[in-house]
Amino acid sequence: MEKLKVAVIGCGNISVMHLDSIAAFSDVELVAVCDVKPERAEAASKKYGGKVYTDYKKMFDYEQLDAVHICLPHYLHVPISIDAFRAGINVISEKPMSIKYEDAVRAVETAEQCDVLYGVIFQCRYNAPSQLVKQRVVDGKLGPVKCGRTTLTWYRPDNYYDSSDWKGTWDKEGGGVIIDQAIHSIDLANWMIDSTPVEISSSLHNRNHKIMVVEDSAEGLIKYENGALLSFYAMNNYLVDEPIEVRLLCENGNAIFSYDHAVINYNDGTVETAENKMDEQFKYTGGKDYWGFQHAVQIRQFYNAVQGKEKIEISGKEALKTQNIICQIYDNNDNPFIK
Repeated sequence: MEKLKVAVIGCGNISVMHLDSIAAFSDVELVAVCDVKPERAEAASKKYGGKVYTDYKKMFDYEQLDAVHICLPHYLHVPISIDAFRAGINVISEKPMSIKYEDAVRAVETAEQCDVLYGVIFQCRYNAPSQLVKQRVVDGKLGPVKCGRTTLTWYRPDNYYDSSDWKGTWDKEGGGVIIDQAIHSIDLANWMIDSTPVEISSSLHNRNHKIMVVEDSAEGLIKYENGALLSFYAMNNYLVDEPIEVRLLCENGNAIFSYDHAVINYNDGTVETAENKMDEQFKYTGGKDYWGFQHAVQIRQFYNAVQGKEKIEISGKEALKTQNIICQIYDNNDNPFIK
């Protein structure tokens, strides 16, 4: 089988998770890297290989690509993904899909019309704790989720936003702690509940940041069609990044899990646990601890789908479920000054 020919657009911080993953797979070839900042693209090319581009449209014209990785500021995810779809290229994009729900829907529809695959990164679903809890909800041992809560207390000082030309803005990032940090924990809980939200209420505030205008604190409640309730709390005014926590009260017990640990207490007194461990055979050359180690697992699954070996798991259509919630949290907040 010929190697898949792939490229990465955006060679900033998160790109290392994609570039290291590509480099690890013998059936994939990185043929190009692209960034509007040429020094970034050149540094990536020197380390990983591939031709250097600063114009992704020229790259689409000159390279015969099977897939492209989108590692860009949030507001660019949809327009560049759609250009790739129309060029017949499969796409795997970093989260979030977009900053507006209708744009995310348009991207999904375009991918379907162009008959290409659209994947969206939610790598935390592949953590061992997440996989165990999901399996026990699905196989009935835990049973359906009745109620849940997610908690995120991290630290993002003003200089985190001051050093970026797009973070902390409504028009480019689309929000703050919800769309950038808490999106993963909300996605995990929503994935476990697996029902349609029917009501979302929220309260968003900027309590401690002078540089950025988006929210640094958020709380709210999601009501689901099946009767489940999900409360969420997130803020980035803590002085360290504490492990996120998802708690689920289920029919046959309860589960408490983070990215690295899970404990399930069943009503019959038995206990089941899981620990997330980095694959000893796979080493990332950079990245942040809270990104975890599962980018390579999801990217491998995406490549398998492109090769026709299996069905894509976290497609654009699947990711729309979380995108809908994130956008409604912003649209339905009770603080008229936040946006």
